[in-house]
Amino acid sequence: MEKLAHASLEDFYLEMTQRLGKDMESIFPKGLHKDIGHFNVFDIAQTIATVKKTCEMPYNRRKYYKISLIRGKNRAEYADKIISIKKNALLFATPKVPYHYVPEDENQLGNFCVFTTDFFTKNSSHNILEDLPLFQPGTIPVFEIDDELADEIDLLFGKIKKEIDSDYEFKYDLIRNYVSELIHYGQKLQPAKKVHNTHNASLRVVSLFIELLERQFPVESQNQRIQLRVANDFAERLSIHVNYLNKNLKENTGKTTTEFIADRIIQEAKILLKQTNWNVSEISYALGFEEVAHFSNFFKRKTSLAPMEFRS
Repeated sequence: MEKLAHASLEDFYLEMTQRLGKDMESIFPKGLHKDIGHFNVFDIAQTIATVKKTCEMPYNRRKYYKISLIRGKNRAEYADKIISIKKNALLFATPKVPYHYVPEDENQLGNFCVFTTDFFTKNSSHNILEDLPLFQPGTIPVFEIDDELADEIDLLFGKIKKEIDSDYEFKYDLIRNYVSELIHYGQKLQPAKKVHNTHNASLRVVSLFIELLERQFPVESQNQRIQLRVANDFAERLSIHVNYLNKNLKENTGKTTTEFIADRIIQEAKILLKQTNWNVSEISYALGFEEVAHFSNFFKRKTSLAPMEFRS
C-alpha cells in the first residue's frame, strides 16, 4: 500500500510529478495565486498508467478536498464496511472522512480534482463545506452511479479541464461553480447499497483509527490543538459504536482505545518538552487539556515525572 507521510499539497504534487514523469511547473495550474487558494484537475488513466502495479489510494493525513469520477471496477473500504463498485463511482475525500479506494482492474478511467478550503470559501473565514451533509463525519462519501449520470459528470469535468487551460481572467470563479455542481451531484445521491462486512473489517477499523489519531500530529505551533481526544470522538468519526472500536483495538493490539490515545499524547508531550521552548501551559493547550494541572497530573501518572522534571 502506498502511503503519504503528511499528504500536504507539496506531498501530493511530489507524488504527481513522479507518476506523470513531469516537472512541477508543467502540472501546476496557470493563473493561480495565493488569494485564490488552490485547485487542480487530473486524468485518472494518466496517473494510473505510469504505475506498474494496481494503484491503491489509501486514506491519509490529507489537508485538501478531492472529488473523483472513477469509471472501472473498484471498491471503497470505509471503517468496517466495503462498498463494491462494478462500473462507475463518484467519491469525495475530505480531511475528516476516511476511506480507502482500491481499483480492481486496470481499466480505470475518469478524472479527479483537488482543492483547498480557501479555494472554495474564497474570502470567507467560515468553511461552508463542513456545513454540508456530504462532508459530515460518519457520512460514507462513496456513490455508485449509472453510465448516464457518469457521462453527465464526465462532461462537467471536461468543462473544468477546458477552463483551467484557458486564459480567461475569471476562470477560477467559473471552476468554483463547476465544483459546486459536483458537490450537489453528491448531495442528491444515496450511498451505494452494496455494503458488507468481511474478515478484514477488524483490521481496517484498527488501521483507520490509527490514521485518524496520527494525522493530528506532529503539533507544530502553539495555535494548533488536537481535536480527537477520547474514544467516543474516534468512534463518531468512523461511524461505529465505541464498544466495537474498543473490542477491535483490544483484540488486535492488546490496548484499549484510551490507552492508545494516552500513549500517543505522551509521546508528543515528550517531544514538545524536549524539542521546543514552549511553556507547559502552551503544550497542555495544544494537546487538548483544559487545565494545566490536568496535563501535569496525566504526564506524571504516565512517566513518574512532572513535565518540568522531564524537560530538565
